[in-house]
Amino acid sequence: MFMGEYRHNVDTKGRLIVPAKFREYLGEVFVLTRGLDQCIFGYPMTEWKVIEEKIKSLPMTKKDARAFARFFFSGATECEIDKQGRVNIPTPLLQYGKIEKECVVIGVSNRIEIWNQHIWEEYFNQSEESFADIAENLIDIDL
Repeated sequence: MFMGEYRHNVDTKGRLIVPAKFREYLGEVFVLTRGLDQCIFGYPMTEWKVIEEKIKSLPMTKKDARAFARFFFSGATECEIDKQGRVNIPTPLLQYGKIEKECVVIGVSNRIEIWNQHIWEEYFNQSEESFADIAENLIDIDL
């Protein structure tokens, strides 16, 4: 399980140090792709296969399902962590996430998310203000 928030920098070659606590769960090969809310999603291969099956089961006769599958899969790439604990993030994903240097890597249960630090802080501040309302609207969850 992925949890926590870590601040790192992407170097000029697009490499990011993956938090040590996440490396074990990501495994040798994992998938990075475009995420929602302008971040990058990272999945271990076991989770990726589950996500892939769920998206494949969407009705491709629906325009939104086709658009989502195209967006999600076209940005996906298999990645490896090097001996220094870094992952090379492809340029299109860095551009999508507007990540140039400072970023935040967060754990979100079955995946990691990589955010531009300023976009994350703005998103977090807005969400923090409405956290109680969001929780109340999710009536099926019991914390």
